[in-house]
Amino acid sequence: MDLNTITEISRPENRDDFQPWREGDAWLAGGTWLFSEPQPDLTRLIDLTGLRWPALEIGSDGLWIGATCTLAQLAAAELPPSWRVAPLFRQCCRALLGSFKIWNAATVGGNLCMALPAGPIAALTTALDGNCVIWTPDGARRLVPASEFVLAPQRNVLVFGEVLRAVLLPADASQRRTSFRQISLTPLGRSAALLIGTLTPSGEFAVTVTAATRRPIRLNFQAIPSEAELGQALDAAIPDAMYYDDLHGAPDWRRHMTFRFAEQIRRELSETALP
Repeated sequence: MDLNTITEISRPENRDDFQPWREGDAWLAGGTWLFSEPQPDLTRLIDLTGLRWPALEIGSDGLWIGATCTLAQLAAAELPPSWRVAPLFRQCCRALLGSFKIWNAATVGGNLCMALPAGPIAALTTALDGNCVIWTPDGARRLVPASEFVLAPQRNVLVFGEVLRAVLLPADASQRRTSFRQISLTPLGRSAALLIGTLTPSGEFAVTVTAATRRPIRLNFQAIPSEAELGQALDAAIPDAMYYDDLHGAPDWRRHMTFRFAEQIRRELSETALP
């Protein structure tokens, strides 16, 4: 879609090229949502692609995922063979159910910043204890846990002039066993419930709930809980008003699938924990 209110496009090549943020500005990366509907309040786009941020970098501290990394690049990431979590990356990307055109344009940062309940990058980064690296307008940066980045549907923690630079997944997350569940009302529909379970080598269990809820919810346990303990924890952490309600699924059905998937995940990871 043409954005006929845009009067200027800025193409910075490094951080020093950033101009002061003003009303009517928007960051441009993949643009798959930005150009999908009218944006009458926008007058200037700041194109981040000229910064040439590396898509993926593996270091001693973990995996650095650039905000402009596309879903196609993330899904095709060549991770070390020892990384038990590797299948989870493609599982989360496939949950978007986009065409190859979307996969090759949509970015990790865009998916996370849109803060849609069905956004799979929020699920991935929350489940793996990611930290969001945010550039602030004064030239500094701040870190926000991925579990706290999304506040509500289409609301995140970024304030005026801030931009998401990357998400850092810690090195120890690579050794977790994972379990993935996702459902939509239709074969090619938007996720109505997406849950990820993780189990550390030391036996710590966690389950992350997204799509069914208005924001990501993560529950942590020192060990694999019983079915009753897991159900009680879900009840305590997710009040009825937290379940999302739209044409992709009713709240009571999303709640039912959340409990069902969480128990499936608990059982699956219990089996992998056996000696």
